[in-house]
Amino acid sequence: MDAQNCGPCELEPYHVDQAPATVYYIPNFITVSEENYLLQQVYNSPKPKWTQLSGRRLQNWGGLPHSRGMLAEKLPDWLDKYAKKISSLGPFAGKVANHVLVNEYNPGEGIMPHEDGPLYFPTVTTISLGSSTLLDFYHPIKKENEEGEVVFPQTEENRYFLSLLLEPRSLLVLQDDMYVKYLHGIRPVVEDIVTEKITNLKSCSTRLGAVLTRSTRISLTIRHVPKVLKTTILLGRRK
Repeated sequence: MDAQNCGPCELEPYHVDQAPATVYYIPNFITVSEENYLLQQVYNSPKPKWTQLSGRRLQNWGGLPHSRGMLAEKLPDWLDKYAKKISSLGPFAGKVANHVLVNEYNPGEGIMPHEDGPLYFPTVTTISLGSSTLLDFYHPIKKENEEGEVVFPQTEENRYFLSLLLEPRSLLVLQDDMYVKYLHGIRPVVEDIVTEKITNLKSCSTRLGAVLTRSTRISLTIRHVPKVLKTTILLGRRK
């Protein structure tokens, strides 16, 4: 683990050793009362903040990331508090998170395997509210085998690699290969079965073989967008 990535290494006690570099998982990162407060803030947000997508709906806070740069907007206090709290642990190499996606997943909803892309600092942090879920990881569609030959696993099932159990009130931090090399997604199911493929199970409050019924889950995906546009207001012209 590169010490620069973990800043003061406050996260190191929560390192998930069974996963490739790098996963940190902190159960009960927030309290039940904090969870209730955040859920209240999410659902008190103006209706125009919600965008309906296939399989979920979301709120975007902080600006719209773009290759030319993000026109930054100040995070509301209820999100800024947790962006700063997470940033103080050092996952963004001394920088402060400036962007949050709020995703709502109802039972049976999910998201296709994907990568977060180059617009963000190569770390993603997620607070889960309301329900547990499995975050599944997959080999990319195109990869090399040990002999350096390019192979193309044909099905999502063949490409499946491992899972992480995200419990309510937990914080997940992904860096390095787990951010840039593998795809991650959530299957659109109503219950999750706890298997040996869950690599952070020893940090969770459940047991092998348990069946976890999903309820509505809210995720706060908190990241840092490095490229931010600076706006200049032209107040007048000199003659």
